[in-house]
Amino acid sequence: MVDIRKVTYKTVAILENGTQLDISRASEDMGWEEGEGEISARISADIVNTTYNGKRLSQTIKPGCLLVVLSDWGGGHKEVVRGTVVDWQPKRSGSDDSFSITAYDDLYCFEQSQDNRYIPAGTGTKSALLALFSDWGVPVGEYKGPDIVHAKTPYKNQYLGDIAEDLLATAKKQGAGTFFLRSTKGKVDVLPLGSNTDVYHFDEDTNLEVTKDKLSTADLVTRVKVVGKEDSEGRTSVEAILDGKTEYGIRQRIYNRQEDDTLAAAKAEAQTVLDENGEPTRDISLEGPDVPVIRKGDKIHVTGAILNGYFIVSSIRHNARDCTMTMSVTPFKEAAAEEKKAEEQAASGDFEKGDKVILNGRLYRDSYGNGPGQTRSNYPCTITIKVDTSRPCPYHVDGIGWVYPSSLTKA
Repeated sequence: MVDIRKVTYKTVAILENGTQLDISRASEDMGWEEGEGEISARISADIVNTTYNGKRLSQTIKPGCLLVVLSDWGGGHKEVVRGTVVDWQPKRSGSDDSFSITAYDDLYCFEQSQDNRYIPAGTGTKSALLALFSDWGVPVGEYKGPDIVHAKTPYKNQYLGDIAEDLLATAKKQGAGTFFLRSTKGKVDVLPLGSNTDVYHFDEDTNLEVTKDKLSTADLVTRVKVVGKEDSEGRTSVEAILDGKTEYGIRQRIYNRQEDDTLAAAKAEAQTVLDENGEPTRDISLEGPDVPVIRKGDKIHVTGAILNGYFIVSSIRHNARDCTMTMSVTPFKEAAAEEKKAEEQAASGDFEKGDKVILNGRLYRDSYGNGPGQTRSNYPCTITIKVDTSRPCPYHVDGIGWVYPSSLTKA
């Protein structure tokens, strides 16, 4: 465990010739962070532009240089993050002669690179991810991720990080749990959310300086009204009303049913709007002494007047100069509830592969209801693929798309 009273940092630049240059004393400000919605860690530093071997440091440490950040909390320095310099900016103003750098870890290429990938039907999550890492030269550390069987999935012009996260999201929808990517000592890990063995405890009265918990209904949607097409005078009829958390008041959206939409398909689309926007947003942030080993995706425990329970770190910023950190967290029970919902999601159907059916509804790109396409009315077809019926659209018809069970009737 970490003794927060003993935390110190050291920053080392690995030069082209392999020399390890300790730039800790030249660093005026240094920190590293893992942001929400990002898969790579970012290191930022302001450095005094002193000389080394007759050259200014800004001539030695340039884009492409590897930075390694180490921390000591009582047992010697250990690596906590590394990254390659991407941004480099010398600055001179009066007596101020310095330069700033920003470095990212190995997963930065996944955030910035696009590719076309084809996942054949029957491919496991692990095989798909390991092939992706191998093709891009990213070494793999720990793989504790899912390994469900995937349907045929083409990815066109997609960012690598989005491909990897979509594979994990698909596994989650099939009940595999929540997993995430992160880089450790130059190798990518695939880990379950909150799987850290050392769970650090924080108390609002003793080792937290600031605790904030904000609940907002500003962008909440509590009702979706489904309306039909306009008549000759421009009026529309109300065909369905779906209510959510109306105890917060009526915050209404309109869904216009297209002429070739069934009412069931339109209501399903309206329900999606509620599912995506029907919960208040909660922003929780903590500030306190730095624990260098805490990373995004870790589980922590908090007690106090505002918060009590286990939380998942969704973003974190370590300030090496002040030895402080700022975290955004989400309640772990909410993450667990979300997993349970995915696991228990049931959209049972009475159809089997080969059944002759009539389709009245929209076609989708995949069995999870992504990529809405054309709509068919009274369309005779055959079920060619049946997958796990816990998925929203478990049936594939005539090779043209995936459909909701509610849009089918037996021929």
